[in-house]
Amino acid sequence: MGKLFSRPKHRKGQGQRPASAAAVMDSRTSSHLGEVGAGEARRGRLASMPETSVTSVHSDAVASVAIVSPGLCLSGSKDGVVRLLNLNSQSLVESWSGHDGAITKVCYGASCSGIFSASRDKTIKLWNQGNPRCIQEFRGHTLVVSAIHTNADSTCLCSGSRDNTVRLWDVESGSCTRVNTIPQNLVTDVKFVPDSSLLVQTGEDKEVRVFDLRSLEPVFSFPKKQYIQMCCDVSLDGCYICSSSNGFSGNGCEATVWDLRGRRLLQELRGHHEAVEACAFLSGAGAGSPLLVVTASRDCSVKLWDGTSGDCLSDCPLSGAGPLTSLAVCPDGRMLVGSFNQGVHILERDTGSLQSLLHF
Repeated sequence: MGKLFSRPKHRKGQGQRPASAAAVMDSRTSSHLGEVGAGEARRGRLASMPETSVTSVHSDAVASVAIVSPGLCLSGSKDGVVRLLNLNSQSLVESWSGHDGAITKVCYGASCSGIFSASRDKTIKLWNQGNPRCIQEFRGHTLVVSAIHTNADSTCLCSGSRDNTVRLWDVESGSCTRVNTIPQNLVTDVKFVPDSSLLVQTGEDKEVRVFDLRSLEPVFSFPKKQYIQMCCDVSLDGCYICSSSNGFSGNGCEATVWDLRGRRLLQELRGHHEAVEACAFLSGAGAGSPLLVVTASRDCSVKLWDGTSGDCLSDCPLSGAGPLTSLAVCPDGRMLVGSFNQGVHILERDTGSLQSLLHF
């Protein structure tokens, strides 16, 4: 098979342009997409290859991405398909379809090796590698399921919906164990706080709430923001939360870092011109390491921030990608970015700057 990927030339101060790299992937077989150049790439970085324009891995916008392991990732799309991809060999490992609507979120339960997908069809499905059929379905939401996340041992799944509810589920049985309903709380994201009994939730009511998992009741809320909060993330040490704002023409469009223990706003990260759809802490952020945050926006750019000072450390425009939808950070520091027009982008930090390696 011909070589399909290339390394774009560096644009000073703006990272690199993404290679237009992808391949038509059969959802039933693992078809190899490219040949890695001679020698091992540093930290999985792809070797230089000639540029080729081919079809994206999904037939519609990528709504969500998630990490399975340093070399494996999940993508979920409006086309209703969940795909498992090998980042290092550029190959499709497996695909799952079975929802009656677009995929809204995907996540991975490491302890149970479970692949979870949420959909506009109001359901959540659990899949396993090697099995094309759904092995568990979670039903109870009455509107679009807009958020999912699993706890550390993958025994509990949390979901949020536009039906104003947050739900906890027993993964093994598929039964709902707790429900909390808050009027006008159209949920956008949920995250478990590591090593605690806390859960963070964002919603269209512009609030960032912290719940006690034992009762699924709110413990407190941070001061309400001006715009809808689109997503949230929690640092690995459980000390900090990041949320991102809707907005337009530079109004809103910020990410906010919150001090969870101090229950206060730590920093606002401003510089995007359109809604910030996704935010994530880089691996190792907090716990004595620099508090680094990465954001992805509808303005087609990814930015790296110092979450303490608020300084933008790097700006990486993804020309032609269209609005960016989602983010995930690999343990090795590579970043996955979901997009409307160019599938999944892979970025990395090189001497402090963000660079786009390829998209597929």
